[in-house]
Amino acid sequence: MARFSALRRLSVFSLVMGAFVWLGAVKADVDPKVASYVNVKDIQWKESANGANATFIISGEPNKEGSLYVELMKWHPHHNSMPHTHPHDRFITVLSGTWWVGTGPNYDMSTTTPMGPGTIVTHFGKQIHYDGAKDEEAVIEIVGMGTAETTPANGAKKE
Repeated sequence: MARFSALRRLSVFSLVMGAFVWLGAVKADVDPKVASYVNVKDIQWKESANGANATFIISGEPNKEGSLYVELMKWHPHHNSMPHTHPHDRFITVLSGTWWVGTGPNYDMSTTTPMGPGTIVTHFGKQIHYDGAKDEEAVIEIVGMGTAETTPANGAKKE
């Protein structure tokens, strides 16, 4: 339970800090020995192999077991994942756009629920879900413990 609370606190802290960066509230004269920053417009996004989304790792290593990580994910319009699971809980905050979330093994984007900016979603480990963007780009922040590997549900193709 303590780890769960720590992840929630980190998620809230990350949301607040992300909001300051998002709004450009960090000044350029910050001592680099004390703090680092990047403006969202200057992020070097890493595009996924299938072109559905792009990511930016803020901290940690999502692919390393036991590593606490924080990453931004930008879902491109009309792209989404197929039903899948992750081994650990993930805490997601919608920063911009509308992120669409569905649950269960039956993929149907028409039954997904819209999550707008400021919404916090918890994807529980080993539970089947799918998500993505419809008509607009959606930027989300994901906080979790590695590994964040994706396991397709019911033999679906890996995203």
